Amino acid sequence: MEPSPELYRMILRLRAIREYKPEPVEEPDLLAVLEAGRWTGTSKNRQDWSVVVIRDPSQRDLVAACGDFTDPIRRAPVALVLVQESQHYEFDVGRVAQNMMLAASALGIASCPITLHRSEEARQVLGVPAGKKTRYAIALGYPADHAGPARRGGRKPVTSFVHQERYQR
Repeated sequence: MEPSPELYRMILRLRAIREYKPEPVEEPDLLAVLEAGRWTGTSKNRQDWSVVVIRDPSQRDLVAACGDFTDPIRRAPVALVLVQESQHYEFDVGRVAQNMMLAASALGIASCPITLHRSEEARQVLGVPAGKKTRYAIALGYPADHAGPARRGGRKPVTSFVHQERYQR
């Protein structure tokens, strides 16, 4: 595999964008984002997730009411709710979210990860069967012109969070 400095820079620049143009996400772009999710690696290749695509503003409002900081869902033309199909491997849901957000960025689509704090309510709003989790969502849309570049908060130096061989204070 060829090294890709451009891809590496894109990973470092990925930020949550919370303002979107009102236009819908083009279907080929949305399918490409979902395809990137489909190809995400998983523990034991379980592929233990589903995605609920929500375009309808009233349905996005109902889902947004299931979390505390969910305005991006209301403002975005589309939201993806990630459904963890079993009680195993929650880490994989994070992996699929990150892959879809990176794919969106590569396509010029802004994204914002969202926590649905009242995930049981979200499960009911979406008609997801019992035993499945609906804790996370992603707001997607083309970035608003006024959104500007993503704010870059400071980042800890690598040495402040990386430990060698054993955790050390």
